[in-house]
Amino acid sequence: MIYFTQLIYVIPGKEADFHAFEQIALPAMARYGGRLLMRLRPERAAFIEGESEAPYEVHLVSFDDEEGFLAFGKDKDRQQALHLKEASVSRSVLIKGHAR
Repeated sequence: MIYFTQLIYVIPGKEADFHAFEQIALPAMARYGGRLLMRLRPERAAFIEGESEAPYEVHLVSFDDEEGFLAFGKDKDRQQALHLKEASVSRSVLIKGHAR
């Protein structure tokens, strides 16, 4: 099992485009052994300390293996909707890990 945490920074005013992309991409993960474990939208008051700006959303997902994750990235439906993500996300940070 492999885990990914993604910090997603959405361009203000482009939230609808981002949500449209997510409605296509998130269900597609299951075809490749992926699961959405958490999808959080942290409020500014939840931040106690740090140098980074608050992300719009935080996703925690798991895949059975890295091959499934890579195949998900090439999914046809996801690829066709990628323009929505590119138009709405200013940046994202992907963190890869394994559970102990």
